[in-house]
Amino acid sequence: QVQLVESGGGLVQAGGSLRLSCAASGRTFSSYTMAWFRQVPGKEREFVAAIRSGGSRYYTDSVQGRFTISRDNAKNTVYLQMNSLKPEDTAVYYCAAMRRFGDYKLRTNYDYWGQGTQVTVSS
Repeated sequence: QVQLVESGGGLVQAGGSLRLSCAASGRTFSSYTMAWFRQVPGKEREFVAAIRSGGSRYYTDSVQGRFTISRDNAKNTVYLQMNSLKPEDTAVYYCAAMRRFGDYKLRTNYDYWGQGTQVTVSS
């Protein structure tokens, strides 16, 4: 069983930055695909960014060039650096882990989820 704990959310003005962290338990973290999703009330949880065990990174179009996903396997931690934040980035952000290789965009492919952290961007 893997536990994921997110931190780093908060309130920031438009144009500002935040860095989210997700600490994972377990000895096989380095083999997982890790991702960030986000969700606003009344909408489905949507893909934001993913990083494979080999380091390949993927982003949804709306955050490309503003967000950076990274991982530190020695610390069992994945990060999401968010720059140039916009009010439409406001959401609860969730960390997710995928054990087997699969489509990184599909929420249903992920085996473990964190509890979420709120990000609010004011205009």
